Amino acid sequence: MCLLDEVLEWDADRIRCRTGSHRAADHPLRAHGRLGAACGIEYAAQSMAIHAALCAGAASAAAGRSAAGRLASARAVTLHVARLDDLASDLLVTAQRQGEQSAVALYRFSLATLEEPVRLLIEGRATVVLRA
Repeated sequence: MCLLDEVLEWDADRIRCRTGSHRAADHPLRAHGRLGAACGIEYAAQSMAIHAALCAGAASAAAGRSAAGRLASARAVTLHVARLDDLASDLLVTAQRQGEQSAVALYRFSLATLEEPVRLLIEGRATVVLRA
């Protein structure tokens, strides 16, 4: 299940992605006829996975393996809306790596509307356990 449509930009510490998949009637995370805002955590987790893969880059590809990881926790999550599927704008998904130690990466994440006026929808922090 890939929920993100495009990587807009990335560097060693941050990634910004765009998506319009939240409006899909057959969205795999829809329940009871709606897509709840907490599903935004999955969007953020996917952006973190893409970021880790991009940062791993050629070294992992040359070794014939890719980094894998698991979302260990989401903390200090604030949902500024109740649902995502009723938003007309595409979404901007941002993940900013706050630190990495051993096989654990810490990220701050947010989802916002991409079109003006920009609205912050979800924000929080996540811990990702990485493994080769």
